[in-house]
Amino acid sequence: MSNVVSIVGRPNVGKSTLFNRLIEKRQAITHDTAGTTRDRQYGECIWNGIVFVIVDTGGYNSESKDVITNNINAQVASAVKESVVVLFLVDCHDGITPEDKDFANELRKYNKRIILVANKSDNFKYQCASYDFMQLGFGEPICISANSGSGTGDLLDKVVTFIDTKVEKNEQLPRFAIIGQPNVGKSSLLNALVGENRVIVNSEAGTTRDSINTLYNLYGNKFVLIDTAGIRSKSKHKEDIEFYSSLRSINALIGSDVCLIMIDATIGITNQDLSLLSLAERRGKGMILLVNKWDLIEKDSTTANKFRISIKDRLKMLDYIPIVFTSAINKTNIFQVIKKAVDIYNNKTQHVSTSLLNDTLLPIILSHPPSSSRGKEIKIKYVTQLPANNVIFAFFCNRPDDINAIYKRFLENKIREHFNFEGIPINLVFKEK
Repeated sequence: MSNVVSIVGRPNVGKSTLFNRLIEKRQAITHDTAGTTRDRQYGECIWNGIVFVIVDTGGYNSESKDVITNNINAQVASAVKESVVVLFLVDCHDGITPEDKDFANELRKYNKRIILVANKSDNFKYQCASYDFMQLGFGEPICISANSGSGTGDLLDKVVTFIDTKVEKNEQLPRFAIIGQPNVGKSSLLNALVGENRVIVNSEAGTTRDSINTLYNLYGNKFVLIDTAGIRSKSKHKEDIEFYSSLRSINALIGSDVCLIMIDATIGITNQDLSLLSLAERRGKGMILLVNKWDLIEKDSTTANKFRISIKDRLKMLDYIPIVFTSAINKTNIFQVIKKAVDIYNNKTQHVSTSLLNDTLLPIILSHPPSSSRGKEIKIKYVTQLPANNVIFAFFCNRPDDINAIYKRFLENKIREHFNFEGIPINLVFKEK
């Protein structure tokens, strides 16, 4: 990508706050705890008719040698390499630090265009202090306050002098969200699909915190793939960051077209998994259930079928959801997941013509009419699919309030029997005619 601008710096200097300010959304989690951001987070910024991609990164730390920090540093390096402009963020309240100097030396290795940005320059005192940062060797800093937005216009004026991509109409791509509890393999699946370490993977539950958007453009398929933080019940949240991570994950589910809901094969389907499926169903999302870590299960030729039957028994009314057995680590069936997700997206966006619906369903309704209500016959006269983001069929009849739940289920089953709505919740509404 030629229009990428990354925000980098040591931990807790305000990178995510600036990122949210520039994209005009609260997309990245911000918190006083250093190291809140871990993976690269992408967003779109438009300024004076110029559009570019802005990247939030974790805080670079050359001192710590733990696995998570090393992975964060690798993510920062990847962001810098793909950028045409790098915003090196420093903190006026702290002044220049040894970590700033170490990171400045690291940045020089990449031979990139660096803009030094002095954050938290809230008043004249801190603006004067910002000149100390010139010893880092990147010229005079641009003073801003990411929190209030002060100075960000001047910063963007300078950034866009290096960007020549004009605003184009955004391509509305399908959005597939990988949802599940902590440590079931969501990030491993995303990395396996895109063929790189796009997000940090670690055995520690809660490694992913933000919802990470990644453009998938391989093998003739193009869509946005969203990795999310693990969602646990509210009673199990140990800190604010986990609460906000779960909130971002729920928002990712709500904003998606298809949910890839992942469970751990060694644990099976839990009440929390069923709650996530129920939420996706209420929101009208396409759904696939991924049984990951299938490589850890001792199995024979009947194991998968027995597992599928036991899951379908738990799903009950959601038995239209397809089940795919995967191993993200071994890349087993991962491309079957993509094919199935695309198929379900196509199912969700299809529109069945009114004539075909009536030609198919009215003879069935005539031979199996709804039960009479208080001695009066119920007549369904025609049906149509409503123009909506979710799949909704409207049945017009003389006594809409008297259609019972059993008959509604019968009609839904007949729709599924004759039209392909695998993985899609179907809503039926009854209107008086």
